[in-house]
Amino acid sequence: MRAFQRIAMWTGAAAVLWGVKASLGLFVVNLLLVYVIVAVGLNLLMGFTGQISAGHAGFLAVGAYVAALVGMHAPQVGAVGALIAAGAAAALLGVAIGLPALRLAGFYIAMATLAFGVVVTEAILQMDVWTGGADGMYVLAPSLFGFPLDSDTQKFWLVLGTAVLAVWTAQNLAGSKVGRAFLALRESDVATETLGISTAAYRTLAFALSAFYTGVAGGLFAYVVSYISPDAFSIELSIDFVAMVILGGMGSIGGSIVGAALLTVLNQYLAVLQDFKALIFGLAVVVCMILMPGGVSAAWKAALERFRG
Repeated sequence: MRAFQRIAMWTGAAAVLWGVKASLGLFVVNLLLVYVIVAVGLNLLMGFTGQISAGHAGFLAVGAYVAALVGMHAPQVGAVGALIAAGAAAALLGVAIGLPALRLAGFYIAMATLAFGVVVTEAILQMDVWTGGADGMYVLAPSLFGFPLDSDTQKFWLVLGTAVLAVWTAQNLAGSKVGRAFLALRESDVATETLGISTAAYRTLAFALSAFYTGVAGGLFAYVVSYISPDAFSIELSIDFVAMVILGGMGSIGGSIVGAALLTVLNQYLAVLQDFKALIFGLAVVVCMILMPGGVSAAWKAALERFRG
């Protein structure tokens, strides 16, 4: 049955990509795949350990600017080196945020991470010599093993390959010792400590992993849009990321893919309704949560149970 679920998930993902490409274009597909990586990484933090992050757009910004600067000043490392640097920089900040967050819980973690996102945006504005400040900066086309990727089609294969690797790694991580430790943290800190699992170490690791995923996604985001500015990494984007995880299903890697796809497509279709976009978007998410309180993944599991019954 698990094999059937995975086949259905990948088939559904392929169908969504094909449908989005046909109706909205390859650029939106690339953006969707970037958000899938962010949602999967955020789900490792929120869905598996129960920690809330409301400032993941800050990690996305760090990854985007690091990848852009590496491509500008050290183009010989190529896209792979730039993405690794972007992920590593975000992961270091994730550790820096995760360690103080050990003393916080619930609402306070959300506020702390939300403040982090604001601080990152302000830092980008102040470091205008490197980042261009409010004017932003153009991103040079990446290269992969010496081959330039200067079209949406060429970038698609880089983004798709990275997204598949990210999802595959997260699925294997979820079934490993680390994944089981994360789930134990979500259920009870006290019970986790009695099992000999260090809550501090694994919570910090969860922050670092989630930030690494988002930093890599930030680098890809910079390649896809070709121009980045602080306005692109707003608080609203962080809230969208949280909504993707909740809508798809907490603790479900496949749910992260579905949640990212649904919200990305919905945002694109509502782009023509700027005056009513926030209202319609909010109502759509609320209705989905009422009809599917456990997210799409929980509704899918319930449907499978009925089918087997």
